[in-house]
Amino acid sequence: MANLLHDSLLGKRADSDAVFLHLPDGGSVSYAKFAKRAAQFAQALSENNIAPGDRVAIQVGKSPDALALIFGCIQAGIIFLPLNTGYTGDELAYFVQNSGARLLVCDPEHIDTLRPIADKRGAEIASLGQTGTLTAQANAAGGVFKTEPRQGDDIAAFLYTSGTTGRSKGAMLTQNNLLSNALTLVDHWQFTSSDVLLHALPIFHTHGLFVATNVILAAGASMVFFPKLDPDALIDHMPKTTSLMGVPTFYTRLLDNPRFTQDVTANMRLFISGSAPLLAETHRSFEARTGHRILERYGMTETNMNTSNPYAGDRRAGTVGLPLPGVDVKVCGVDGDELPRGEIGVLEVRGPNVFKGYWQMPEKTAEELRPDGFFITGDLAVQEQDGYVTIVGRNKDLIISGGYNIYPKEIESLLDDQPGVLESAVIGVPHPEFGETPVAVLVAGPDGPPDIDAVQSAVSNSLARFKHPRRFITVEALPRNTMGKVQKNALRQEYGALFA
Repeated sequence: MANLLHDSLLGKRADSDAVFLHLPDGGSVSYAKFAKRAAQFAQALSENNIAPGDRVAIQVGKSPDALALIFGCIQAGIIFLPLNTGYTGDELAYFVQNSGARLLVCDPEHIDTLRPIADKRGAEIASLGQTGTLTAQANAAGGVFKTEPRQGDDIAAFLYTSGTTGRSKGAMLTQNNLLSNALTLVDHWQFTSSDVLLHALPIFHTHGLFVATNVILAAGASMVFFPKLDPDALIDHMPKTTSLMGVPTFYTRLLDNPRFTQDVTANMRLFISGSAPLLAETHRSFEARTGHRILERYGMTETNMNTSNPYAGDRRAGTVGLPLPGVDVKVCGVDGDELPRGEIGVLEVRGPNVFKGYWQMPEKTAEELRPDGFFITGDLAVQEQDGYVTIVGRNKDLIISGGYNIYPKEIESLLDDQPGVLESAVIGVPHPEFGETPVAVLVAGPDGPPDIDAVQSAVSNSLARFKHPRRFITVEALPRNTMGKVQKNALRQEYGALFA
């Protein structure tokens, strides 16, 4: 029996000398070398008694070895949890405990700090890096590993996405979820083995890992593997590359760089944006500067990609395009019935890309996954008569900043516990670089206003940086309706121009 994901993405090129990773320092990693490295990590994990179906939590910096570790997990049939490197110890503790992870892998400099977290939850801990313990084991491994069989419905990964109550949910993504989406995107975006992708996205997020990396592997193409976003480095490499996948921040920073010209982009065939709304002004400015029209698409942690503007056709600014082949979408009212085209409602999607459910949350799974397979995204959308979808808002007050999901309730729970804060409301407001960003509105307690510096310190100690509000505003009272519910729409309207 085969391992669907490994065999389709990496196994068939395991002996190829073609370049998979171009490194910024001028080095490269072939498909064969990467496959061997993945097998070394698979062997190292097996030697640590990590068995097929076990979970491994991974919070490490972006590197070729980090990517090889993930594919070692796939080859060994191990479920992996790629975790944001900005998560704090408190957040990591929840993920390790909830997932039942057998192993936590971190950077060497964090192993002593995180060891008590792993020990308390019955997990082993190892490190990845030049002095890493797991790296040393992989180095000693032979690089030949018998691939564990996995079928399409077997879980490949958990991706954690925060809930409106502050409790994170582990989205269970199967082998077929990931492979079907990769193959669809290769065809839809016309990737071939001749493509060279600029990869500056993190690999703990669906965009950089399951879209960018898997598409390149499925096409047999290559990518320039940057540790992080560096506009000058992107520009330096652009004349010899063909494509870029990024969040809106990538494009605003490129436009801010005077070196970014039409001549620089002459060899490029495709610029793709996602994970957050791209402003229409950015679309226009980019096309005026380069002659290229950015292709915008729409996906989620639970589904990977659902819709995309066409490769050859009308790429409409402000829309996320048409449903991908094999994906059904519909816009529904509060009763769940489909609305006529042109009306705003909640977007629902169905297809082989849609996840299996939330780990150990059957009630939540039943709430959001209908018996007929449609997933209730919680995003408010409108679908035009010709099928184009526009996301007009988000239900449940979700904030997407720089491509990362932020749920206000998690931040509000922390803020409400701070001295001097009677209550709080966190809203997302438009931001030219991040799409939108969180702003905290605080109501002062009876003894006077809070110490904002102390509040900021508490946030910094407890939450990942991307969740930090960019402004803290103190008010006498929050606006409420007759039922006592806070009117966040009124707050967004009042403070919506803070970063204009």
